[in-house]
Amino acid sequence: MHIRERLKACQAAGTAVLATNFYNFETLTAVLKAARAVDAPVLLQLTRSSIDYMGLEQAVRMGRQGLADYGLEGWIHLDHGPSVELAQRCLEAGFDSVMIDASERPFGENVTVTRRVVELARPYGANVEAELGCVAKLGQRQGGGFTTPEEAARFVRETGVDALAVAIGSAHGFYRETPHLDMERLKAIRAATDAVLVLHGSSGIPHPMVREAIAAGISKVNLATEIKDTFMRSLKGVLTASDEIDLRKVFPKAVEPVTALLEEKYRMTGTARR
Repeated sequence: MHIRERLKACQAAGTAVLATNFYNFETLTAVLKAARAVDAPVLLQLTRSSIDYMGLEQAVRMGRQGLADYGLEGWIHLDHGPSVELAQRCLEAGFDSVMIDASERPFGENVTVTRRVVELARPYGANVEAELGCVAKLGQRQGGGFTTPEEAARFVRETGVDALAVAIGSAHGFYRETPHLDMERLKAIRAATDAVLVLHGSSGIPHPMVREAIAAGISKVNLATEIKDTFMRSLKGVLTASDEIDLRKVFPKAVEPVTALLEEKYRMTGTARR
């Protein structure tokens, strides 16, 4: 099933695809192990930073081979693509889905850039995601710049985008206070457009709140910060407790807690089959 079809199926069923970023072999392994354990579809995400770190072709090969080795239904997605050029490179490299993030630009520029990526993606049959509104980043204050139903409907209509990341109160990074998602706004956006709605910044949001957001219209949930944090905290603990220098023995111990975390996240979205 194509990622676009899977997202639409989730939209109809009131579930969501868990989209997980990976940064190296170990975090990729944790994602794949967790998905296999609960029998869930996998959407592997790569940011520009991860692509720069691992190399575009290398990262894609790792992801594809991992999905095949673990026998999983899965896809590869560009997360927060900052430019048309990178989106094009990812499409040429075989990505199933790309995100173009021009959300910090004026509405008209966001439309123009997004529409260009949609046009580029059509020959590849790729899914395209964009962002509308301000999903705060690490260190920024929450609030303000929320997505409106009217602008969401207009944006989707003028760009032809498949999926839309909406600003309803979530933020990237760690929360300084308990987050609050504007569920009524989300419901209104869902009523205004048939585009797949995406929740960015799910790390740290209580699971019941995420499930409520899924019931209100979210069909894709992004997870990144908790993956990095769990892996690094676990790795630091292993390193300080041992003089072992064989990373092949050390790293797997840091993978296990991430796998456990992700199993619960997959169950949270409703796509786990066991």
